[in-house]
Amino acid sequence: MSKDDQTQFIKTNLKIEPVAGRIGAEIKGLRLSEHLGAPEVYAIRQALLKYKVLFFRKQYHLDDAGQEAFARLLGEPVSHPTVPIKEGTQHLLELNSNDGGGRADAWHTDVTFVDAYPQAAILRAVIIPETGGDTVWANTAAAYENLPEGLRDLADRLWALHTNEYDYAAHHKGTSSADDYYYNELFTSTIYETEHPVVRVHPETGERTLVLGQFAKKILGLSLEDSNHLISVLQGHITQLENTVRWRWAVGDVAIWDNRATQHYAINDYGDQERVVRRVTLAGDVPVSIDGRHSVTRKKVKPIPDNV
Repeated sequence: MSKDDQTQFIKTNLKIEPVAGRIGAEIKGLRLSEHLGAPEVYAIRQALLKYKVLFFRKQYHLDDAGQEAFARLLGEPVSHPTVPIKEGTQHLLELNSNDGGGRADAWHTDVTFVDAYPQAAILRAVIIPETGGDTVWANTAAAYENLPEGLRDLADRLWALHTNEYDYAAHHKGTSSADDYYYNELFTSTIYETEHPVVRVHPETGERTLVLGQFAKKILGLSLEDSNHLISVLQGHITQLENTVRWRWAVGDVAIWDNRATQHYAINDYGDQERVVRRVTLAGDVPVSIDGRHSVTRKKVKPIPDNV
């Protein structure tokens, strides 16, 4: 950013209001579009690094094309590695509660089953239930910072295997035939296995963040029993209420989160009401551990159909 742009940024009058103590802020007085100037884009990026997730109300003017065009101001949009994009778009993923796979009711960081998982996501509310359907985010940097010293030292040395092949029914209660199709035919159409450090160094802030969530299958070098216990302990620290923010959606809301420093959970408490949100993700970088090693994808195979 040039000195002139920095000067203009100082003069911008964006109203940024924290929503919770450790994570989340609402930005008011800004109309999101591809026509935002450099000062506004810079302000959004700086606020995102500080607050981890940003909320914008009443962005009714945004359609699919407008959402994708705005996203390009923040980074390079990328499609989901296995799930098809929404028809008529370039990279947009629709999460429809009635379509299977639309109820992301497990704590996760998006797409950690690949090495360079997305750096950020832009989510737009299209259809929202009258009641329920909130999303909760957790700050994985704050979680790491507040770990007991001994547990933090242990986490620094751990690596975990992440995969999109996991016990879907165990993570998502009351699955339907549409959910099963989504998981078996789309989400796992290609199976990925990636080794990530449990603690990565954020490439922009230098913070240390925890990399776990529902795609974390096993801690390398431990028995499955010990691995499950340790993952549960660390996940419990990540999702402590002090590290979280909960957002009550309204149609036209937009949320942007730093996928390198958060987990999120879509609360599945709205029964058969319809909930449709649309997401654009931005290309990320390969995580680096505190000792300088990079994440690596060890396996990427397409399963053989049973009838072959």
